[in-house]
Amino acid sequence: MSEHEHHHPHRHGLRHLLTPHSHDTADKVDSALESSREGLRALWISLAGLGVTAAVQAVIVVMSGSVALLGDTVHNVADALTAVPLGIAFWLGRRAATRAYTYGFGRAEDLAGVVIVAVIAASAVASAWFAVDRLLAPRDISHLPWVFAAGLTGFAGNEVVARYRIAVGRRIGSAALVADGLHARTDGFTSLAVVLAAAGAWLGWGWADPVVGIAITVAILFVLKDAARQVYHRLMDRVDPQLVDHAEQHLREINGVRDVSGLRLRWIGHALHAEAGIVVDARLTLLAAHEIAADAEHQLTHHVPRLTSATVHVDPDSHPGPGHHTDLSHARRAHHHPTPA
Repeated sequence: MSEHEHHHPHRHGLRHLLTPHSHDTADKVDSALESSREGLRALWISLAGLGVTAAVQAVIVVMSGSVALLGDTVHNVADALTAVPLGIAFWLGRRAATRAYTYGFGRAEDLAGVVIVAVIAASAVASAWFAVDRLLAPRDISHLPWVFAAGLTGFAGNEVVARYRIAVGRRIGSAALVADGLHARTDGFTSLAVVLAAAGAWLGWGWADPVVGIAITVAILFVLKDAARQVYHRLMDRVDPQLVDHAEQHLREINGVRDVSGLRLRWIGHALHAEAGIVVDARLTLLAAHEIAADAEHQLTHHVPRLTSATVHVDPDSHPGPGHHTDLSHARRAHHHPTPA
C-alpha cells in the first residue's frame, strides 16, 4: 500500500459516518506551518541582507554627501521594514482557527500585501519627487568611485534578496512575499540609477542623475502594476483556471463519481481550500456515498498543489433538477410545521 492510499472500511459504521472527513490532517497542518516557517525564514534572512546593504551605503553617504545615494539608502531601509507587516502576517497565519475566525488567519497575508503595494507606490512617488527636484536644481556628486561602488552594492544586495523572496513566495504560494520580492527589485533599480548617475557625473553630464531617476520611476510603476495585480487577484479569490480543470479531472476519475456538479477553489493565505459537488448513484447507501465523498477529498488534497482542505457535497444522480434541494427543504419544513387550518 502506498503512502497516499487511504481506506474507510465499512466496519467503522455509524461512528465513522458521523466523524468529519479528515485525511492526514496532521500532515496538512504541519505542511502549512512549515510554509509559514519558511516564509518567516526568508523574511529574516533578507532583512539581514538588506540591513547590511543599507549600513554600507549609509557610511558612504556620510563620506560623499550624495543626495542620490541617500535616497537609495532610505529606499533600502523602507524595503527592509516591509518585512515587519509580512512577518506579523505569517505569525498570525500560524494561529489556529477560532469560533469567530473559523477559516483561521491566513488572510492576514493579503492585508500585508496591500501594505507592500502601498509602500511600492510611495517609493515611486519619492523617486519621482527626487528626480524632478534634481532636474530643477542640479547638485554635484563628490567621491564618485565610492558612490559608484555603493550603487553596485545596493543593486546586488536587492537583486539577491528579490530573487530569494520571489522564489520562496512562489514555492509556498504567498502572493504577499512575491510582492515584497518585487519591491526589493524596485529598490535594486534605484540603486542602479545611482550607478548610472555617478557615471554620468564623471563624464560631466549633470543632467544624467535626474533623467535616470525619472526613468527608474517609470520602471517602478511597471513593477507596481505587477505587484498590485497579484495582490488584487488574491483578494478576489482568483485561481488559475487550469488548476480548476486539473482538480475536476481528478474528481471525475474517482470510482463511483458519475459527474461533478460544482467546484470552487479559494486561497486562504498561502493555502488553498476546495468546495466540490459530486454526483453519485442514487441507490447507494448513505455510508457508501460517504465513502466516495471521503475518497474525493483525499484525492483532491493529494493531487492539487497547496490544497490543505476540501469539503465535498454529494448529489444523487436521479434528482429532478437544480432546484431540487430548495424544493426538498420547503417540503420538509411544511411536513414538520404544517400550516394551521
